[in-house]
Amino acid sequence: MTSTKYIFVTGGVTSSLGKGIIAASLAKLLQSRGFNVTIQKFDPYINIDPGTLNPYEHGECYVTDDGAETDLDLGHYERFLNIPTSQSNNITTGKIYNNVIQKERAGEFLGKTVQVIPHITDEIKANFYKLGETGLFDFIITEIGGCVGDIESLPFIEAVRQTRFELGSDHVVAIHLTLIPYLKAAGELKTKPTQHSVKELLEAGIQPDILVCRTEFGLNDEIRRKLALFCNVQIDHVIESLDADTIYDVPMLMLKEKLDLRVLDKFKIKSKEQPNIASWKEYLIRVKNPTSILKIGLVGKYIELKDAYKSITESFIHAGATKNCHIEIIWIQSEDVQEENCLELLSDLNGILVAPGFGKRGINGKIKAIKIARENQIPFFGICLGMQCAMVEFAQNVLKLDNASSTEIDDNPKNPVIDIMENQKNIEKLGGTMRLGAYTCILKQDSLARQVYGQNRISERHRHRYEFNNNYLSQFKKAGMMASGINKETDLVEIMELKNHPWFIATQFHPELKSTVVNPHPLFVGFVDAALKQKNQ
Repeated sequence: MTSTKYIFVTGGVTSSLGKGIIAASLAKLLQSRGFNVTIQKFDPYINIDPGTLNPYEHGECYVTDDGAETDLDLGHYERFLNIPTSQSNNITTGKIYNNVIQKERAGEFLGKTVQVIPHITDEIKANFYKLGETGLFDFIITEIGGCVGDIESLPFIEAVRQTRFELGSDHVVAIHLTLIPYLKAAGELKTKPTQHSVKELLEAGIQPDILVCRTEFGLNDEIRRKLALFCNVQIDHVIESLDADTIYDVPMLMLKEKLDLRVLDKFKIKSKEQPNIASWKEYLIRVKNPTSILKIGLVGKYIELKDAYKSITESFIHAGATKNCHIEIIWIQSEDVQEENCLELLSDLNGILVAPGFGKRGINGKIKAIKIARENQIPFFGICLGMQCAMVEFAQNVLKLDNASSTEIDDNPKNPVIDIMENQKNIEKLGGTMRLGAYTCILKQDSLARQVYGQNRISERHRHRYEFNNNYLSQFKKAGMMASGINKETDLVEIMELKNHPWFIATQFHPELKSTVVNPHPLFVGFVDAALKQKNQ
């Protein structure tokens, strides 16, 4: 019998209630009590991974060290727990079916008819257990995407039921997150949607052990008793989850509601120690009591959906707390940046970040924004496509290279300062084929990047097909643009920085994917510090 305990978090009534934040908050509280915890996300869509999904469809695609393209909730897991996730932490219906079909083609089922039960559910359970089998974790928290009652979620819910049957109630706890809506006309909170959601779960064979109720207003004793009675849970296992000012408040709210203790009670486990959350409280104090405000322009093409840049916005919160300042992000649609309005749009900012992305749309606006930052000494930070746009801008306006561009934007530019990577030229399948995951980078001794990191060897995460064309490196260097970070195995330029500028750093990698509450990313901290100095001057 396994010693690892499994916690499943399901959702009902509506999507986007925050299962990922609840899971991360519970994990943080258990971790603060001395337990080893990890979280995994099972998504019911048929895509193998989110890598080919439009950011408007699914928000940010989060990349792990081992190169998995995953759901953005894995970013929350890492930011809260300060431990890396992997491809084992995010599984989709597509990945499950793909694995089963490959086994069928290999003849592993010995001529049997392949069915949802038992073959698909067995594959789901095998992935439930994979992290537990490492022996590294006391608790595995599994978030089931979507809502109970969704057709696509049924195999996952059935697999949860079978897991509880196989391992026993001492090893499995089911948490159900629902909404308690407030009807303004009636002036009251309504429990009926939650009752129906739990009924759906019961029909699938799962009795929730704990209810977590999202609500705008506090749950009084009468409502808690009603929920406990009709949902068949103990009254002290009805947990209130009030709307919070920031996601980083949620662990403290769950601590107040004793969610972690209720889980431990269900497992008949006594806590090793009292929760050690002093540093988390200090972080919240800094977040909520800034001594200054910075305006940072985020120039991107997906700004209508803020989740498309989730890791970047969270990285600014981490860095801002370190410097005791509030970062007010000014969202700028790159297509709106035109020659006649760019100075008006950008000159009042304390810093400009040009965000990552793919494709031609909005490229000219990004290049114009970079030109404003460079010429007006505004601290600038470019990430992935932002770095490539910065090199195109420099080639066009400083080096004066005729028709300087990227081959992602122009099919046959005269001066392709950004070109597709050699090993990407013959790739036809788009899913999972980019340069993905963590790669090392060596920093030049006399560079700003070396000063910011405090070390000369770093490892950062990537997601790209195009790179800086080294045929132009000497021209850039002569004009004052330094290649301050290089991957030695491939000679790929990882960081470019401009001399004689308050802060002009552009990275091919995605530093936002490694920023956590405990360890804010040094490049974001350095960028915020430079913007503060510029503002104070």
